[in-house]
Amino acid sequence: MDSHAIPVNQQETSFVTLSETTYRMDALTTTPPWHRQCETLYREHSTRVLRVCRLLLRRPQEAEDVAHEVFLKLIMSYQAMDRPVAWDRWLTRVAINACRDRQRAAWWRLWHDPLDEVELVDTDPTPEGAALTGETRGHIWRAFRRLPQRQREVFVLRHLEGWPTRDVAEALSLSTGSVKRHLFRAVACLRKELWEYS
Repeated sequence: MDSHAIPVNQQETSFVTLSETTYRMDALTTTPPWHRQCETLYREHSTRVLRVCRLLLRRPQEAEDVAHEVFLKLIMSYQAMDRPVAWDRWLTRVAINACRDRQRAAWWRLWHDPLDEVELVDTDPTPEGAALTGETRGHIWRAFRRLPQRQREVFVLRHLEGWPTRDVAEALSLSTGSVKRHLFRAVACLRKELWEYS
């Protein structure tokens, strides 16, 4: 008998060797490769996903909760994916659907806190972006918030995320013509608001 054998059950004479125990413990404590890949995706996309959620939801805390839900869905779905996935697009689609689900929930409609401003541009803005005053940014943000949900979604994906019209249509289950109409109306509405404001 192995000198390192440990009885598992005194009534049964089965033994587990120390090397087997070590192997089993390593299997429990070793980080699986998919876990590291999910962490990498989180580091690369979490800021962008949170920005999308904040643009589509009213309250920052709601947006943070939904963004976390998106990455939980990533973890649950990652191993089941049997083909290459464009994760940036997948995460954005999941974020939009999760925001819609949150907005549909009856209790969500009870919350109408004052709107917090979301940074619509990168931290290194163009000279035009840097010239915008806080008041002008606030006006743009309020005008954006008044757009219908579908127009906001199309605008975010097309102009802020930079997706081609075809990809926006696929993500939102719309025709390309419908995407163009929603985008045209959103841009026209924002231009009108800015024209009247200036």
